[in-house]
Amino acid sequence: MKIKFKKQAYQTNAVETVADCFAGQSQNSGIQYRIDPGLEDSQRQRTIVFEELAGFKNSDVAIPNAQLLKNIQEVQRRQNLPVSSTLVSNKVSPINLDIEMETGTGKTYCYIKTMFELNARYGWSKFIVVVPSIAIREGVHKSFEMTADHFLEDYGKRARFFIYNSKQLHNLESFSSDSGINVMIINVQAFNATGKDARRIYEELDDFQSRKPIDVIQSNKPILILDEPQKMEGKKTVDSMAKFNPLMILRYSATHKTEHNKIHRLDALDAYNQKLVKKIAVRGISVKGLSGTNAYLYVGGIQIARTQPPTAKVELEIKQTSGIKRVHRNLGRNDNLYDLSGGLDQYKGFVISDIDAVRDTVSFTNGVELQCGEATGDVNELALRRIQIREAIRAHFEKEQRLFSQGIKVLSLFFIDEVAKYRQYDDEGEKPGEYAQIFEEEYRKQFDENLTLFGEAYDNYLKGIDPARTHNGYFSIDKKNRLVDPKTKSRGEMAGETDDVDAYDLILKDKERLLSLDEPVRFIFSHSALREGWDNPNVFVICTLKHSDNTVSRRQEVGRGMRISVNQVGDRMDDPATVHQTNVLTVVANESYKDFVAGLQRDISESLSARTRVADEDYFTSKVLKTEEGDVEVTPALAKQIYRYLVKNDYTDDQDKVTQAYHDANEEGTLAKLPPELAPYAVEVFQLIDSVFSDAQLPDIEDDRKAKANPLSTNFQKKEFQELWNRINRKAAYTVHFETDELVDKCVKCLDKELHISQLQYTIHAGEQIDDATYDSLKQGEAFKLRETATESTKASVHSAVKYDLVGKICESTQLTRRTIAKILHGMNVATFSQFKMNPEDFIAKASRLINEQKATVIVEHLAYDPVDETFSSDIFTQEKPKEDFSKAMKAERHIYDYVFTDSKNERNFVKELDSSTEVVVYAKLPKSFFIPTPVGNYNPDWAIAFKDGAVKHIYFIAETKGSMSSMDLRKIEECKIDCARKFFAKITSEQVKYDVVDSYGKLMELVK
Repeated sequence: MKIKFKKQAYQTNAVETVADCFAGQSQNSGIQYRIDPGLEDSQRQRTIVFEELAGFKNSDVAIPNAQLLKNIQEVQRRQNLPVSSTLVSNKVSPINLDIEMETGTGKTYCYIKTMFELNARYGWSKFIVVVPSIAIREGVHKSFEMTADHFLEDYGKRARFFIYNSKQLHNLESFSSDSGINVMIINVQAFNATGKDARRIYEELDDFQSRKPIDVIQSNKPILILDEPQKMEGKKTVDSMAKFNPLMILRYSATHKTEHNKIHRLDALDAYNQKLVKKIAVRGISVKGLSGTNAYLYVGGIQIARTQPPTAKVELEIKQTSGIKRVHRNLGRNDNLYDLSGGLDQYKGFVISDIDAVRDTVSFTNGVELQCGEATGDVNELALRRIQIREAIRAHFEKEQRLFSQGIKVLSLFFIDEVAKYRQYDDEGEKPGEYAQIFEEEYRKQFDENLTLFGEAYDNYLKGIDPARTHNGYFSIDKKNRLVDPKTKSRGEMAGETDDVDAYDLILKDKERLLSLDEPVRFIFSHSALREGWDNPNVFVICTLKHSDNTVSRRQEVGRGMRISVNQVGDRMDDPATVHQTNVLTVVANESYKDFVAGLQRDISESLSARTRVADEDYFTSKVLKTEEGDVEVTPALAKQIYRYLVKNDYTDDQDKVTQAYHDANEEGTLAKLPPELAPYAVEVFQLIDSVFSDAQLPDIEDDRKAKANPLSTNFQKKEFQELWNRINRKAAYTVHFETDELVDKCVKCLDKELHISQLQYTIHAGEQIDDATYDSLKQGEAFKLRETATESTKASVHSAVKYDLVGKICESTQLTRRTIAKILHGMNVATFSQFKMNPEDFIAKASRLINEQKATVIVEHLAYDPVDETFSSDIFTQEKPKEDFSKAMKAERHIYDYVFTDSKNERNFVKELDSSTEVVVYAKLPKSFFIPTPVGNYNPDWAIAFKDGAVKHIYFIAETKGSMSSMDLRKIEECKIDCARKFFAKITSEQVKYDVVDSYGKLMELVK
């Protein structure tokens, strides 16, 4: 199996932010120089080798520092990042750019693509990736291998890459002499340690023609890319890096410790909100001390069913002929634990009085109440580990039965601190450790419980896997091929980690194989010191079977499982509609849900320290609103309007921090109206306000036990719903036929009418040196006094300064042919086209946007749907239905499920009226996997409603609920999807089925009556 890669807008944005910093730099295929050939030992005589060896080094950054800083500031404004006042240089490099990217978002992919982009634009070709550990080094090398074909398709070339090895120095020769993209991957220990191998990089070596490897490296003026730079800030490491003579340094990390010129930010909050990483759920386990009792009890979960009251999974001690054993039972109300235990005295008075599926509690007649995940009585460490292993297996089965039909292999990862707990050795050979034994015992119990519950195909899959072969250990290996504990660093930035190459090789070698359903291994045990090596996208359950310590934060713990999963053909499961239904990482913690979540959110909040937390006029001023009509700078007047709006509606407190009231209103769709000056930019203004951080924005971390299956009600079988479903479950394909001349004509008219280019402006600062200037005032930049400033516009052509492929750039942005773009430009009014000379970048951006808008309009106008033979199976209402937190549910009478889950206050009000309406027979919230294909992405309608025959004009209705009906409030892309949906339903259904957008039950009744 091979993981597929695709172009993703957020990754392209990260690449372009780096490349755009050097706009104006000329394209240069590299400066040729003569490589130092060294000395050759010939016939025991040292002679100079006169053979010329040509090398290619990176050309210098040719644009002035003032232009470079201006470019950086433009990139920062584009993303509303703090604007740098100066270029941050240091003794290692004059140019230092920081790129912040959250773990799991493809940081390595981005910096590899950045190399190709910098080479394509500017000709730079020599790169060195510096990493802090063997684990990351091996992972980076694997990423280069996996992405080679992908980038060959995009850029038409391959990168030559290798891991630096002081005993294989011929690679340095090729690194210097090859004119293509060359990448050396090196870990800091190879040049900053004191060992013999590490010193070789600075020594004249006989096996390297009496040359120093560092001299050969620095001759290339390489671009240094630091992966996890916060782990490489020691003085010795920094001093050593300066010897590489880097052209610039690009630093990639989720947590920068020292900041330079930050040009990109994709932090934990961005990644979660944009659905680029998995959602997190936690199964907490805690020990509850009950005074006056030593009765062992553990409540594992609560199950609900359509036809019977809730039941609880409870583990208790039962007296058997062979002794007292701990057994788990499904118990109901009025069950007497004293009787069930065989008469054990400690259970006297333990009769179940209530099982609350909403609060997840089990109450007893003696007043004891236990929460799911709580254990009481004799709970030693081994008992706690058994509970953790059981819960991890249970979570695994729950995910697997739902994802199996989608072809997604589920992996569970156990981190332990001692190999002997998993595998032991004696004179007779190897035998399982206590965790392996517990695992197989608990696995067999869960296997028996889950068999026959989820369909024949999944049953056959489970039956075909031997429990002893479904788990495996990944550890260090000794010379006798035995698993051993790795040697770990005890202090420093790499504390708690290891540099075991063989262990990482094994993990990476098996990375893709483990994703196949044909591979029986589904449960993985590994040493916690090897955690950096694990980044498999299909890890859905993480369980740490070790004492918590300070070397690993909760954020690091979950980081190993945050990547978006892939299916059996290597496609990422990242459909925005279903990504957080499919991709949920469950962490089985060895502490309570509340404590783990509090710690994790504290970690996340601390990682967001660079975010502004104050919503005042200063923050809003000069920010950029990226509207569909172009960029709008927030003037001081607009900033004051935003600030006053927040204060007036109590959306900020006395410290100008955004309040919970704002976030609640935003979620419910009940935000107060903006003043007229801000209304045209409503979406962008609220995005700007949302960029001010408050704890209310932290990701919602679910309690994995609260999530339960929502049973189908008898309404699902009603003939009215089945008839409605059979009318709308047809799949269809769309085609678009339009004449190029029509598109050209529309584009020309639109461009002539709406294309207005901003003139390039420059500011003149006039000042003079103060009379009493001192050394300190000079040093602090205060020796000159600013007298006046003036802003001027340039009307002269800037076309001669930089060459632009105008047609090519617009083709790239619009995906139209060069011929079509040439026709459009040729048809434009001369005066409109002449604006290109004033500001080429603005011309290309705005022309591309206007052409894309016309293209979308033409496509929707000429789009036609044709039904295909395939239909959506009714299984999507059961198999792919995710579990839900019932504390957020509404009990329903007419819905196809017992409970309804809504996304907003407006939707809740709509459901309340729908559920109580005498005209409605049955309704359904349609699953996210029911979709309509459109040119701008898949579209998921909200509701399917069947009315009483004769009560309304349209018996069947497909509704999209929106907080506002105004087309001004709907984004262009949403409008396109809705227009496509109207065409889809008009084609595949009869007059009895109507589709429309409504904002309330009253509007719905207006349309159907």
